[in-house]
Amino acid sequence: MDIFLLFFISSLLPGICTYAVPGQKPSLRFVALGDWGGLPLPPYTTRQQELVAEEMGKTVAKLGADFILSLGDNFYYDGVTDVSDPRFKITFESVYNAESLINLPWFILAGNHDHKGNVSAQIAYTNVSKRWNYPDYYYDLSFTVPGSNVTVRLLMLDTVELCGNSDDFRDGQPRGPTNLKTAGSQLEWLVEKLQSAKEDYLLVAGHYPVWSVAEHGPTNCLLHSVEPLLKKYKVTAYLCGHEHNMQYLQDDQGIGYMLSGAGNFMENSQVHEDDVPKGYLKFFQGDPDTMGAFAFIEITPKEMTITYVQSDGKCLYQTTLYPRTF
Repeated sequence: MDIFLLFFISSLLPGICTYAVPGQKPSLRFVALGDWGGLPLPPYTTRQQELVAEEMGKTVAKLGADFILSLGDNFYYDGVTDVSDPRFKITFESVYNAESLINLPWFILAGNHDHKGNVSAQIAYTNVSKRWNYPDYYYDLSFTVPGSNVTVRLLMLDTVELCGNSDDFRDGQPRGPTNLKTAGSQLEWLVEKLQSAKEDYLLVAGHYPVWSVAEHGPTNCLLHSVEPLLKKYKVTAYLCGHEHNMQYLQDDQGIGYMLSGAGNFMENSQVHEDDVPKGYLKFFQGDPDTMGAFAFIEITPKEMTITYVQSDGKCLYQTTLYPRTF
């Protein structure tokens, strides 16, 4: 166990989490954070967002990271207006400003609240900020685990273009794509990328969840169009936000469904528990008193470890997935 740091946590929590000491074994590390987008009025942030950002800085300072994955709803409640919108600075640049975070690239996708504003301005901000990487509505990323020949593919989706926008205060289901041709093109792209993916780890990320027990529940559109593809092409995990809590689900094929949506708000409902197959839900945390959380992912040649970290630094839950087999 000499290559591990053990973080001993409260007996009220599920157990002990282990983190490899940076530099002692090859790994790719990143933070996954969703629904972090502050407020549209002063102070343009929430206390929860600030606390989560502070703990992200501390965790990355201890453990290292290669990038941050943003899972959408980057700016509440109506996105941004243009590339000069002050929200970029007030809600993003000035919040995630710890020394350990300041030079990390962020890879961005859009959520339903971003689509209420100008998503093309968020894409254009890529040319303004050295941290902000958002080349198109959907795109793919490829990585190699440092010190190895193990490969990782990450497919970034725009689930709002695929399924339509949604009303957070009604039934929550997307209303269908506004442009069927655009949605169809993205789905064709996804199939092509999945068919050709030979990487050891294959991840797909989008804002809407495939499976969720919380306020919005499973996204019917994604269950119809995306979930069969995840199974067919042996995807390692689907990463998402949208629900303002933390969830981990795993299906009967072993695909992980990591939901990290506690960057700004917390919501504790499990109203859709009966809409998820029995046994899928492995972890849920939505207690508002906990003031948010994020996920820390480490990928090594042997395994992918997902750790849920609370804003006070406590490890909430940890699970492991393994490389694909062909």
